Amino acid sequence: MKSSIKMAMFGVLGVAAGMASAADVLVAVAANFTAQAKELAPIFEKQTGHKLVLSFGSTGMFYGQIKNGADFDVLLAADAKTPKKAIDEGYAVAGTSFTYAVGKLVLWSSDAKQITDGQALLNSGDFNKCAVANPKLAPYGLAAYEALKAMKIFEKVQPKFVEGDNIGKTFNFVKTGNADVGFVALSQVSKNGKLTSGSGWVVPEQYYNPIRQDAVLLKNGKNAEAAKAFLEFLKGPEAAKIKQAYGYGAG
Repeated sequence: MKSSIKMAMFGVLGVAAGMASAADVLVAVAANFTAQAKELAPIFEKQTGHKLVLSFGSTGMFYGQIKNGADFDVLLAADAKTPKKAIDEGYAVAGTSFTYAVGKLVLWSSDAKQITDGQALLNSGDFNKCAVANPKLAPYGLAAYEALKAMKIFEKVQPKFVEGDNIGKTFNFVKTGNADVGFVALSQVSKNGKLTSGSGWVVPEQYYNPIRQDAVLLKNGKNAEAAKAFLEFLKGPEAAKIKQAYGYGAG
């Protein structure tokens, strides 16, 4: 009987210890990585017992919040510049940044018949509005600007711009029909090599600088083992499989 009681007590203590070691990880996630982060979260949580608390938005917006004291532990940026800046300015931990994904740009329409030849469509101007993310806040917006300039049609298309402050809002402009076409992340409209809806044209990568998306451990998560565990998880096979399914390139 005493042995059974001891075993039960050890079991309770073990559960309590497991609960004590579990922690929340506050993650600022670039809008283009929304679906992927939501898929990754339950896998990570099941493996570790930790819980991810995810916030989605533009990289530029998040950096402003971090500078103003937001208590995020990890930043999953849509660029490589912002994590480096965070380290240089003392808001992130040196030596923790790495490229977790390389994004791809696509011209997309919610109308399945709208885009058959994306470059020809842009040249023709046969559309009313084109959604683009703010290039000062969103790397995919900057890539769109670069691509249009490389194709020498920026001045032709710019008057038709509808601007979102992040790639999530830009996608919604097109999805709801407030813009006929828009430059969004391939990961937002594609899975397993196929468009999930509408029509699109994957912009040739030679038209814009690589969209290297870096992750970094922020100052707030410096001593948080759960945050460090999440960054390691992002480098692992489960994360790689999901990222590849959504069309991201490897870092």
